[in-house]
Amino acid sequence: MKLTKYTHACIRLDKDGRVLVLDPGTFSEAKEALQGAHAVLITHEHGDHIDVPAMVNALRGMDGLAVFAPAGVAANLRKEAPEAAARIHTVEPGSSFEAAGFSVRSFGGQHALIHPQVPVVANIGYLVDENVYHPGDSFIIPDGISVKTLLVPIHAPWNKASEVVDFVIGVRAPRAFQLHDGLLNEMGVKMVEAHVTRLGAKYGTEFTHLSTGETVEV
Repeated sequence: MKLTKYTHACIRLDKDGRVLVLDPGTFSEAKEALQGAHAVLITHEHGDHIDVPAMVNALRGMDGLAVFAPAGVAANLRKEAPEAAARIHTVEPGSSFEAAGFSVRSFGGQHALIHPQVPVVANIGYLVDENVYHPGDSFIIPDGISVKTLLVPIHAPWNKASEVVDFVIGVRAPRAFQLHDGLLNEMGVKMVEAHVTRLGAKYGTEFTHLSTGETVEV
């Protein structure tokens, strides 16, 4: 399948004429990413991972579009787009389902801690076709499986470089690409990615930077 990287946390997967989008947020080109989509996976409720108006417009404009999300996100979307309620599905950790012809498994349960005074929200990591793993805002390592393509949250208010590297080492996927890079300038991205590239390689992971709009085969 083809993987296309959009700004920050949004990824689009194309396979056999079917399109699956993950986390079309306000930092991303959400409208562009959602064009022609058949299903959407949302990891959690933060705006940089879901552009609610864009998602509602897509649900209203595409009759076959299905959305899969944690309970709070799903409930809010049903409220905003009641006519599409039957196509908005709640996802719990540890579940398996099909979305637009893609097999999906869910992991995790909660967002990484930002600060004890900042409430922790639900967060679901998704493994697509036993291949691509999008962890959302967490470093949850999927249990009992081997990830082939890892999407790495390079920078966030809830992480630091050592945790990013340890996540890559822990998953040990053959290849990895960055996401959640919208808060760093070019120098910051290069610095963190240099650590991930060098240390990840010691454990068998080949890290590659993807520019916004770039597409790769996975």
